[in-house]
Amino acid sequence: MSSSVQLFRDQRYHELKGQCLQQGILFEDPEFPASDESLYYNSAPAGKVEWKRPKDLCEDPHLLVDGMSSHDFHQGKLGNCWFVAACSCLALRKSLWQQVIPDYSEQEWDPKSPRKYAGIFRFRFWRFGEWTEVVVDDLLPTENGRLIYCHSNVKNEFWSALLEKAYAKLAGSYQALDGGCAAEALVDFTGAVAESINLEEGKYGEVISEQMKLFEDLMKVHKRGGFISCSISESPGRPSEAETAMGLIVGHAYSVTAIRKLRLGERMVLSFKAEKLFVIRLRNPWGKKEWHGAWSDSSEEWKKVSDSERKNLGLTVENDGEFWMTFEDWCKNFTDVDICRTVNTSCFSLHKTWEKEMMYGAWAKHPEPLLNRSGGCFDNRDTFLQNPQYLFDVKKAQDEVLVSLQQEDRRKYKKEGKGDNITIGFEILKVEDNRRYRLHKLTVQERVATSPYSNTRSVFLRRTLQQGRYVLVPTTYIPGVPTKFILRLYTDVPSKLRELKEDRPKMTCWSLLCGYPRRVTQIKVHSAEGLQKQDRSGGADPYVLIKCENQSRRSPVQHDTTSPVFNTQVIFYRKDIDSPVTIEVWNSNLLRDQLLGQAVLAASPGEPRLQQRLKLRGRGGGEAAEVPGHISVTVLCSDDLGEL
Repeated sequence: MSSSVQLFRDQRYHELKGQCLQQGILFEDPEFPASDESLYYNSAPAGKVEWKRPKDLCEDPHLLVDGMSSHDFHQGKLGNCWFVAACSCLALRKSLWQQVIPDYSEQEWDPKSPRKYAGIFRFRFWRFGEWTEVVVDDLLPTENGRLIYCHSNVKNEFWSALLEKAYAKLAGSYQALDGGCAAEALVDFTGAVAESINLEEGKYGEVISEQMKLFEDLMKVHKRGGFISCSISESPGRPSEAETAMGLIVGHAYSVTAIRKLRLGERMVLSFKAEKLFVIRLRNPWGKKEWHGAWSDSSEEWKKVSDSERKNLGLTVENDGEFWMTFEDWCKNFTDVDICRTVNTSCFSLHKTWEKEMMYGAWAKHPEPLLNRSGGCFDNRDTFLQNPQYLFDVKKAQDEVLVSLQQEDRRKYKKEGKGDNITIGFEILKVEDNRRYRLHKLTVQERVATSPYSNTRSVFLRRTLQQGRYVLVPTTYIPGVPTKFILRLYTDVPSKLRELKEDRPKMTCWSLLCGYPRRVTQIKVHSAEGLQKQDRSGGADPYVLIKCENQSRRSPVQHDTTSPVFNTQVIFYRKDIDSPVTIEVWNSNLLRDQLLGQAVLAASPGEPRLQQRLKLRGRGGGEAAEVPGHISVTVLCSDDLGEL
């Protein structure tokens, strides 16, 4: 975790605690008072809520009793099962919950020194790219002497209630936590990358091959410290909070606490015709209401598994809210999965490590098109490129790329009636290898990836990209919706992610001496065919070299072919518009490369903007002798430097 920690509302824990101990008083938080304004963002419901300190609720209060477990706590009256499910996941990883509850032993009650207790606690959350410390007092909302929101199984344990209070303070009120997504809280607990999967749309309950891929992926996520939660979406015949025939609750977040390949005994092999069974363990935040289909706690199937294997799995037959089911049944009964990947960026690791880049940005409205940064999704062709644009490079022949786009948390705006997430997503475009300025028109560029568009707080995409230069365009679905975002990009080798801010080359004093560009030219070399054979097998190793004035760009080599596909794009800002553009085709050799032919282009605005098939010639310009082969190119020119 970064050593830099932001202080929420600039409250300093040690200073506040020291002041309280010096004055002999217990802390009362003026930023989140024990009143209805901290409970609700609109009118308060009927009923009397009393704010009480843990010492008023039990004799021997503790932050933690016998460590932390996913069984420690239950959801209260608040509809924040998503938050409680995330807490269940967090409790499984000591190294992570110790980030959220820093110096937990120092914050613990000390019965031997009661005067050292000041009624103040601190928690840390990863908020919009930074770890943020939140201070709270220990006054908790109760009715009839009992906690009304998140509470522990053990009457004198209070970490979950205090953590929930700190999270509610960030959101503006307890009520602002009503309804949400477990992935949001898990990202806030860990800084992980969130991904959402719709099991119905992906047909994971039907297509066994996709089901097995998902199982292996989720098992890898779980083993490497990631988190998984799942739910059943409500529908016309499936209202929220309804119980299915198999005991599952609709619209309710369950945490995944284990994923295993269960070894089966001989009798099981005869029965199920398999050596291993893929199983998954879930927990209901209510602490009760379990699945009662196959492999549920007291089902017949478990009788055929040895006592030692059941003990190894931690199987209990109590109605404690935790249960096992087969992965196939899980895919068929649940509809939505939230995955939080803890992406490994450490240099000292046995597992794959990633290079991380992170950028802060915003969608902002402006009446001037060149200054507008809120153009909407790709469907809005006239304004799509009026969004922030980010350039990055893929240096390897191909590289797996992870992208996470996260909007700011909008719960704090619920009091103003603007607390809903905005639908967001992004496009990835393969652009010219030497592009340095913003895109203004889509011409030769390739649209290579589109993220899901969702009104979740973050969207995620995992994609393998070929070597080259790319522009990533984050967008809101509808134009003109202003909000902030953070963009995270993970690649195998550094990608040099940076925002494109300039529309064209800058006019400087140097430009007056050396000249300023008068024309912009885009060239895409699609392919070549019929090249002269260069080896005994009848092939060649061609590449193209595109030259303009004193600039040149070279494509990757295409091996063993006389009909290569290049799809190489370049853009030139030309000072001397009479100087031609030359496209040379070369054969790559160990000692010395050989020219196979070239095409010379005037590249002026009057030329056709359609794909052209050009005959290759030898050296010497347009009058040179023809040589075997043709190239297919698209050339676009404009004397308006901001057009392309």
